[in-house]
Amino acid sequence: MARQDLRGHSPPGAPGGFGLRQAFALQDAVGLVTGAGSGIGAALARTLAAKGTALALVDRDAEGLDATIRAVETLGGTASGHVLDLADAEAIQALPAWIEARFGRLDLLVNNAGVALGGRFEETDLADFEWLMDVNFRAVVRMTHAFLPLLVRAPMAQIVNVSSLYGLIAPPGQTAYAASKFAVRGFSEALRHEYAGTPLGVTLVHPGGVATGIARNARHPRGLDVATVEKARVAFERFLRLSPDAAAAEIARAIERRAPRVIIGRDAKQVAFLQRLMPVGYWAPIARLTGQMRSSAR
Repeated sequence: MARQDLRGHSPPGAPGGFGLRQAFALQDAVGLVTGAGSGIGAALARTLAAKGTALALVDRDAEGLDATIRAVETLGGTASGHVLDLADAEAIQALPAWIEARFGRLDLLVNNAGVALGGRFEETDLADFEWLMDVNFRAVVRMTHAFLPLLVRAPMAQIVNVSSLYGLIAPPGQTAYAASKFAVRGFSEALRHEYAGTPLGVTLVHPGGVATGIARNARHPRGLDVATVEKARVAFERFLRLSPDAAAAEIARAIERRAPRVIIGRDAKQVAFLQRLMPVGYWAPIARLTGQMRSSAR
């Protein structure tokens, strides 16, 4: 089982658009997936491995990462694991040298890792806000910048940035998360336009309610009582219905098509349509609908 803990280490030998519409071949490609220790990242690693992609997998959770590597190897795939915190800018800078030493190239970069922070803005500690932005947005920028030299050398390459349904709408109580996911959306769309007509494509992913542990692992305003936090978690998790495997299958198909954008889940597609119809007033009908759904669930 190949896994390296990169915290506190230097890489070996390191100094002290959209693209063409030709299909992307996942077989024999080399891909990197962040947040691969659980949820969509782990499911996507299994999906890509089954299609013949050699993988570099990144997560801060060593145990979860090892489990994903074992699953990939059971499928006959190849994977190396890299334990690091994506809020650590220096660790990100060290990573490309490890990947090049191990695989010699990179064809696919999937920026999937994400964290959550609930609570109204007035209740939110700015340090927590900055922590979320470091993982959800700045890590996407840093990973993309760090790996561009490898990606542009590939005959065909694809960057996949995972935003969210909350990169299309901005609910109350999600100021930090929505800000980060809207930022990923803007960065990805501009990057796609910059590389239009080149072999480097960009796919932007907006998942809806996928059944991952993001709500369970979310941070909340400090001082908030446990009962309130638990009530919010249970209410939010009612909407996490799509399996990570189903989401991963859609993302893999989008990569193969080199799709510029994919919205995953019936809920996300319905809400995205409503947002286009009512770009300012979309929240009132969504709030009514979610309130009715919560009542019926009770």
